[in-house]
Amino acid sequence: MTTVAEFHQRTKHSPASVRADAHRLDWEIQPLPFKIYDSVPSLALPRELGVSTMPALSALGALAGGDVTIPDLRQLARLLHFSAGITRRKEYPGGRVMYFRAAACTGALYHIDVYVVCGELPGLAAGVYQFGPHDGALHQLRAGDHRARLVEASGAEPAVAAAPATLVCTSTFWRNAWKYQARAYRHCFWDTGTLLANLLAVAAADGVPARVVVGFVDAAVNDLLGLDTEREVALSLVPIGRSASPPPAAPPLTPLHLATRPLSSREVDYPLIRAAHAASSFADPAAVRAWRERLAVALPGAPPADGVALPAMAS
Repeated sequence: MTTVAEFHQRTKHSPASVRADAHRLDWEIQPLPFKIYDSVPSLALPRELGVSTMPALSALGALAGGDVTIPDLRQLARLLHFSAGITRRKEYPGGRVMYFRAAACTGALYHIDVYVVCGELPGLAAGVYQFGPHDGALHQLRAGDHRARLVEASGAEPAVAAAPATLVCTSTFWRNAWKYQARAYRHCFWDTGTLLANLLAVAAADGVPARVVVGFVDAAVNDLLGLDTEREVALSLVPIGRSASPPPAAPPLTPLHLATRPLSSREVDYPLIRAAHAASSFADPAAVRAWRERLAVALPGAPPADGVALPAMAS
């Protein structure tokens, strides 16, 4: 049995497994719903986002194309807010606050974060940023234009090569595993898909070209974002916009050692999650290209490259 098949068997539900599950929520270690960097440069995003004139059903059914080649800071803020932003807060007795997001998430635990890798945009310097839903700001992790690293990691996927900016969705396992244990890895893809549905609809309404890319060299993208891959990994790329020229050579990549606020006083580890993810990761661009070619044969009616939202499963 393969590692991923074993994960499936060990985490699937049945009436018997649900009744026998002795897991109970430990409220003392409920994780923070946000990834918060202690000290990095921040840029507040525009708060006046405007409204779309396209009906919601039309946006949901539209192709992810458009004529906006270089998104500006307001358009980027709309994409981020209406996919991963906070839309409402509810306070409970005792000071507990529930934050509602634009996209639903299993258990309202919101373990999906969004990062931005961009060249120079109107109102935004080239760099690598994390979107902070808690403060509506971009937090700069790296300066400079690192898009070429995503082009290489994606096996020169055309939409990534042409994009002035790419959004990267990640999952922090513990923020969902606190409730769902190892089964949280299933939710990585369910919840990313929900967020991406919002993002693509907003992109279509605003005329911003966008597509979902799920085949890439995992380690290269994780290193670029400075992720602790024992706890957080990249799941998808969403190149947005369209540029006439390829990105320049990327600056040297140095390890990031950026402190973030602890999610809990302690965390429970679920090695099965990491094993399943490692077994479904790509090691080099050649493997990504080979997978994409097999995908084109298996799904001849699908959009070119890997514009279909499938998990990146290596053979």
